Amino acid sequence: MVGRNFTVLVEFILLGFSDVPKIQEVLFGIFLIMYMIILLGNTLIIIITKIDPGLQTPMYFFLGNFSFLEICYTSVTLPTMMMNLWTKKRNISFLNCALQFCFLLMLGGAECLLLAVMAYDRYVAICKPLYYPLIMNSKVCIQLVVGSWISAMPILIGQTYQIFSLPFCDSNKLNHLFCDIPPLLKLACGDKFMNEIFIYADAVVFAMVPFLLILGSYIKIITTILKMPSVTGRYKAFSTCSSHLIVVGLFFGSAIITYSVPKSNSFSGMDKVLSLFYTIVTPMFNPLIYSLKNKDVIAALKKLLPK
Repeated sequence: MVGRNFTVLVEFILLGFSDVPKIQEVLFGIFLIMYMIILLGNTLIIIITKIDPGLQTPMYFFLGNFSFLEICYTSVTLPTMMMNLWTKKRNISFLNCALQFCFLLMLGGAECLLLAVMAYDRYVAICKPLYYPLIMNSKVCIQLVVGSWISAMPILIGQTYQIFSLPFCDSNKLNHLFCDIPPLLKLACGDKFMNEIFIYADAVVFAMVPFLLILGSYIKIITTILKMPSVTGRYKAFSTCSSHLIVVGLFFGSAIITYSVPKSNSFSGMDKVLSLFYTIVTPMFNPLIYSLKNKDVIAALKKLLPK
């Protein structure tokens, strides 16, 4: 600790894509188009799951909430990234960085939990169809959604306080697109051991446990589908959960790769690209995946949109 310069930071510098200055405007245009697709696509999903009579089931209730969550999750980071690309000013205040980090954690945790809830819904529908209306009644569905949104909040707010209470030294430059755990811990000084323990514990509770629940649900689902005598029945059952399975693969796959790859300077560019997958690419493809893979959603969109 001797010789380290501790400073009271008032702001951070998000380096982002500053190493490729010639394509800043191109990146801004790409991100703007992606953001518009995310807002439009997910808003359409929310609208049709609310107004279409054929979509008033638990599966589409969860899908509408998931689409709203995707809009919120993307809006935490993408507008700031676009503003930095447009203005070339990459500074973010200490408070705004803490708020962005906190909401990113809370919404990310809520997304993991809601994906697990959606997997459980498909498990009950396929493996216990006779009990489905009884188990997944409206009261239970609302409780599951509310629980997904709020259960992670107190712990992750505490996590944010712990990390931003650490002293920062040497630099205020975050080599990332937004305020995230790895770049913040890299700048922090002092004893980070307990912070890292709590980070891993939170990752287990709010990421690994939901992932294992999803995995267990789909093992049961696939086992049940394979036992069905009719090929048509197997296809119909699998088609109701294939979209969710693709979204789970995109979100958890990119997140696991991002946080499990050993960090080094040579991988910093790859970290940024991978982080775009679970913060931007997955929310953008969510409406497309559910629209292209689901006949009920396609029919509802045809009724809503002008010919």
